[in-house]
Amino acid sequence: MKHWRETQQVLDHLAALHGAGHRAALATVVRVRGSAYRREGAKLLVGADGTSTGNVSGGCLEQDVREVAREVLGTGIPRLQSYCSGTDEIAAWDLGLGCEGQVDVFVEPALAPRSRERVRFDGREPFAVCTMLAESALGAEKRLIVLAGGVEGEVDPPSASTAVAARARALLAEERSALAELDGRSVFVDVFLPPPELAVFGAGDDAPALVRCALEVGFRVLVVDRRPALLAPDRFPPGARLLESDADQLGERLALDESSYAVVMTHHFADDRAYVRALLATPVRYIGMLGPRRRTDRILRDLGGEQAPASARVYAPVGLDLGTDGAEQVALAVVAELLAVRSGRRTRSLRERRTPIHAAAAI
Repeated sequence: MKHWRETQQVLDHLAALHGAGHRAALATVVRVRGSAYRREGAKLLVGADGTSTGNVSGGCLEQDVREVAREVLGTGIPRLQSYCSGTDEIAAWDLGLGCEGQVDVFVEPALAPRSRERVRFDGREPFAVCTMLAESALGAEKRLIVLAGGVEGEVDPPSASTAVAARARALLAEERSALAELDGRSVFVDVFLPPPELAVFGAGDDAPALVRCALEVGFRVLVVDRRPALLAPDRFPPGARLLESDADQLGERLALDESSYAVVMTHHFADDRAYVRALLATPVRYIGMLGPRRRTDRILRDLGGEQAPASARVYAPVGLDLGTDGAEQVALAVVAELLAVRSGRRTRSLRERRTPIHAAAAI
C-alpha cells in the first residue's frame, strides 16, 4: 500500500512551504520497469529553502533527483528523468532498482499547496490525481481529480479530460498508479487509496507498541477500551484516536467495514469475548485475538454458532510465528500478519519466493 504517513508529510510540507512563501518542486515516480525499491506514486518534495520530504528510491537516487529539482525550480520547466541500470543486477540494486530496472521520475514545479488533494486524503474515499507530463513551461498546474461520483478540475488540454477520467477509473478499480498514453500524450494517474483502519481493543501496557508499529507502516489506528484511565493521550503516539466504549455500545459509536482490521487484547476474558461477539456482527475482514489458542477456542465455543460463518476472519493466536518475546516483538509479528493479509500473500521468507518481489504491472 502507498505509504499514507509519507504522502501526508509531503503534502503538509508543501502547504507549509507555500505558507512561508517558499517555492518547491515535486518529484514523483511515474513508471517502473523491472523491480524497484519504490513503486509508482512515491514522492520527494524539495523546497527552495533546502528542505525535503519523502523519497523515490532506497536513497541512491535522491541526490541526483534533488539536483534536478533545483534546476526545475530555477527554470520553471518540468523534467522527466529516467534512471536505468542496464543488465547489472548488483548495480541495479545499488541504484534502488531491480535487475534490468528502470525508474522514470517526473519533476515539476509545485506551484500550489494542493489543498484539494490534502482534504481528500483525510477522507475514506479512493481518488486519483491525473497530471499530463508535458515537459514545457507551465503557467499554472492543471490536474484532474477523479472520484467514484465525479471529477474535479481538468487536465491540459481540457478536451482530454473525459478520456483521462475513464482511464483513471479503470486504475482505481485495479488499485494501482500508472503512466498511461492517450492520443500521443503521457498522463500519470496517481491513485490514492484511503489507509486501512486498525481498531485495537484494549489499551493495556502492550497496546502502545502495537499502535506505534501500525502507525509507522501506514495504518490509521483507533484504540478502544471501556476503561477511561487507560486511554490517556500521553500513553499513545500522536495520530492514534482513542475511544471509550464497551462492547454493547460499539455498534452505535464505531463504524467498521470490510476494509477494517481489529485486534482484541484486553487481557480480560469477558471483555475479549464481548468485543469479539460485537466484531463478528460487522464485516471487518480481520479479527486478531491475543492469547493462548485454548483461550480463544473457549471464547468461540461460548459464542456458539455466532462464530461459524466468520471463522476464516479470526486469526488466533494473532501474528506471524516469529518467535517473539516482549510487546515490541509481538507488535512486529501482528503488523507483519496484517500486511500479509492485506496483500493476499502467504507468509513465508523472501528467500523462498522464486518470482520477483514486486509483481509485474499489467501493460
